[in-house]
Amino acid sequence: MDTLGTKDDVLDRLTAAYDEMSPQLRKAAQFVLEHPNDVAVKSIHEVASEADVHPNTLVRMANAVGFDGYRTFRRPFSEFLRQGGDSFQDRARWLQTIAEGGSHGALYSEIASSALDNVQQMFSETTADELKAAADLIVDARRVYVLGVGTGFALAHNFWYVTRMAFDHIIQVPRTGTLAIDDISRIGPKDVLLAMTFQPFRTDVIEAFERAKDAGARLIALSDSRTSPIVTSADHAFITPTASPQFFTSLVAAQAYLEALIAFMVADADRSIIANIEEFHRLRYESGVYQDDLG
Repeated sequence: MDTLGTKDDVLDRLTAAYDEMSPQLRKAAQFVLEHPNDVAVKSIHEVASEADVHPNTLVRMANAVGFDGYRTFRRPFSEFLRQGGDSFQDRARWLQTIAEGGSHGALYSEIASSALDNVQQMFSETTADELKAAADLIVDARRVYVLGVGTGFALAHNFWYVTRMAFDHIIQVPRTGTLAIDDISRIGPKDVLLAMTFQPFRTDVIEAFERAKDAGARLIALSDSRTSPIVTSADHAFITPTASPQFFTSLVAAQAYLEALIAFMVADADRSIIANIEEFHRLRYESGVYQDDLG
């Protein structure tokens, strides 16, 4: 009968069935109820050892609450962790238990799996036409303001740093010591705001987005939820999943999106930008910033 449900559904089923279980099954169930995150990242043998039961007891426990095996029983726990269901603090505490239990291999697998899943989901839900439309909007704009704070700051900075090799109208905000809403005070209908914020959403980004909207600017949003305040009012919105067993938001998919956007911008721009890129690198070589591998 494999009605998987969520992690909480499984825990509720364990609680409801607990009194009717044999002593050994109750022992296994109690461990799961008290250490649900361990189920997500540790092998059946590791969980059995820590619960002081035989691995087959975990299989029978899973059967007792409607699963055909431990692997399917474990899946809702893994999915919950992959989607970032815990708070940042809870995930940080859980990561430390990984070191204590020596389960780094399972953690490594979860991190790799979530990163690959995030990138795959982003590209599968984003079309080339949507990406081209956003790139064209940026290329044709008078000014493009790129806004990212907190975890989004590094994304915005890298986007600005790379695009400035080719384009002269990209501006990163906020600048040091200023507010984002002040830095876009002169934004207008010929301009674009590319903004990014991920759960929990930043109030300063939302306020700047609303200011740009009121000024008639075109809006491109990058977030991890379709109900994000900046997504619902954007001209172009892109969802980049951020799920991770880490204690912080994963930005792998967001970075992959921005790299693809830059590629489309260069592909769609006037050929004169090639000269800009060549000049940028020529000056860096002349000033000694770059050095080729001399073998």
